Amino acid sequence: MYRTLTILTIAQAFAQSGTPMVVLLGGIVGTAIAPSPDLVTLPIALMIVGTATTTIPAALFMGRFGRKVGFLFGASYCALGGLLAAGGIHLENFTLFCVGTFLIGSHNAFVQQYRFAAAESVPPDRVGQSLSILMLAGVAAAFMGPETAQQLQDASSYGKYTGSFFGLSGFMVVTFIMICFYQNRKVDVEQVVEAQRPLSRIARQPAFLVAIGAAVVGWCVMSLIMTATPVSMHEVDHFNLEDTAWVIQSHIMAMFLPSLFSGFLVSRFGPLRIIAAGLGLLFVCLFVAWIDQQLIHYWWALVLLGVGWNFMFLGGTTLLTQTYRDSERFKVQALNDFIVFSMQATAALGSGVILVQLGWNGLIALSIPWLLLLIPVLVIARNRLVVDLKAG
Repeated sequence: MYRTLTILTIAQAFAQSGTPMVVLLGGIVGTAIAPSPDLVTLPIALMIVGTATTTIPAALFMGRFGRKVGFLFGASYCALGGLLAAGGIHLENFTLFCVGTFLIGSHNAFVQQYRFAAAESVPPDRVGQSLSILMLAGVAAAFMGPETAQQLQDASSYGKYTGSFFGLSGFMVVTFIMICFYQNRKVDVEQVVEAQRPLSRIARQPAFLVAIGAAVVGWCVMSLIMTATPVSMHEVDHFNLEDTAWVIQSHIMAMFLPSLFSGFLVSRFGPLRIIAAGLGLLFVCLFVAWIDQQLIHYWWALVLLGVGWNFMFLGGTTLLTQTYRDSERFKVQALNDFIVFSMQATAALGSGVILVQLGWNGLIALSIPWLLLLIPVLVIARNRLVVDLKAG
């Protein structure tokens, strides 16, 4: 159990490093080579679109060939994505750069399956704690991605930032090597052949609706603000790359560092209360972001955004694992991730346009309805959810 969790945590630290690197550099590179100002955040948006469009194929691929083959396959073509992104920068080819970030994002669909692999390796009462440990990989990724982007930005003769993406490809090689030591979990024959319920029936469960709602709101608000932040800071408010990287690093660390204790909080107070706490933190985040656009406001807003996302994501994922049988896990996980990351992709695609057309405060204002939508879901489903969970 602990061997599997250790391997997955180390592998995810390297596998996940591509996301913060693209978040930091995608808009900056886009500003330099995009054919239109409205398209500067498209590389980041396409990274998220890549995740959304690959969620179902990734889950079904793993259901057919096993998680190990899926993880190895994803890391392999993510390494190719890093090379294509570097090639796009060198050739000043925006389309090629976007293809590279799309592949990096597509790999994230496989990375998202790490959490289910970890949850399946422990008893049900240890799921929250195991997910917390696994999510600590994001702390390492939050440092490794932006730090590599900065340290290697001038390391290649092919152009500024090409070395950064070469470094990303190197991280994928390390991921591949680590996953070679991972072993697929053995599933009892009885669990495989047990009756599967229709997805429509599973999706009507209050626990499923709250889990999906928390994940959608957390990811969409986080993506909408995070995608626009580097461009707003570096290109609009003229903060240097070091300050911008510091805010992004702090944000991503805030997304994962609370996992040191949030797993315990889920076990102690239950996923519903943790989701509600995350929702409250996101409201505070929007308030701070609205006040001003000084460095300290960016920093606090992005840190609160990260912690709020952590609570909602961990609470929602823990809740989701209670909604399906073992034989149903791949199709339910695929449905969950497809809905969540499709909505996140929509938010990311609109982020750059909203920032250009309405400015930073307009972007913040349009984030509020996402949070308001989750409140009635929590209120209406709470009583029924408590009854369902007590009934098992």
